[in-house]
Amino acid sequence: MSLPIKHTPENQEFTVSQDGYSAELSYSLPTEGVIDFTHTFVEEGLRGQGIGDELAKAGLAYAREKKLKVRTTCSFMASYVAQHPDYQDLVEAC
Repeated sequence: MSLPIKHTPENQEFTVSQDGYSAELSYSLPTEGVIDFTHTFVEEGLRGQGIGDELAKAGLAYAREKKLKVRTTCSFMASYVAQHPDYQDLVEAC
């Protein structure tokens, strides 16, 4: 699946719009070198299509590119990262 995911750093979010519906992955930068994925929302009309997963991949690719450690305050992101071992190296040590 190739979606036009838009990253808007000034709003600290990744978004996608399709068929009149939207989805977002919000984040914060709580300390230098750390990104905290705080909220994921997918409108009803886009649910069940893997859009949340695509947003997660985009956010995690950004973290890797910028060499940021990842926090997952968002339960969806915590679950996604836990299910994908290839992202474990990004997780901030407790």
